[in-house]
Amino acid sequence: MDSYVTGAIIRSLREKKKMTQEELADRIHVSSKAVSKWETGKGYPDISLLETLAKALDISVIELLSGDAVRNSNRIANMTKSRLYVCPVCGNVIQSIGDAVVSCCGITLPLQETEDPDDDHVIRIERVEDEYYVRVDHPMTKGHYISFLYAISDQGSQFVKLYPEGNAEARFKVNRVKAIYAFCNRHGLFRASGLR
Repeated sequence: MDSYVTGAIIRSLREKKKMTQEELADRIHVSSKAVSKWETGKGYPDISLLETLAKALDISVIELLSGDAVRNSNRIANMTKSRLYVCPVCGNVIQSIGDAVVSCCGITLPLQETEDPDDDHVIRIERVEDEYYVRVDHPMTKGHYISFLYAISDQGSQFVKLYPEGNAEARFKVNRVKAIYAFCNRHGLFRASGLR
């Protein structure tokens, strides 16, 4: 695990819930002295208490460990507000329809922030009847390649996994596509400009 819950996080979350140290201690069946020790950095909660502590603070264990309480503001599930998370260890790609705390291979994954394509990551889009033909003129070596191409609409997403030594190209149905992305395993997520 790359982090562990800190006293400052416990205190902040407890205060947001308008609980005293004694009230929190009662909920998780420890002494108020234990909660005080955690909050002052003189000790840590035992790992066996994390689930109970997270429940008392009304967050998930992952949120507790990351220090962020995540509340999804995309309540209507607008697909164009989707978020992507990519594991740097195994390459797993996880999509959520709003903010989330996502972990894979024992680490909390950062949200992939999109960038405008630079000269090495230009996403070329050509409309062919009812499809977009998408390609990226990028080296596709074992160490540096476009990992996937991704199209998003207000109704869903289309995802094409790419492999080293193949071509960085895909076809997507045009229907309501709002954005197209390419993910470089070294440089991150790029968004295409100018869909026609």
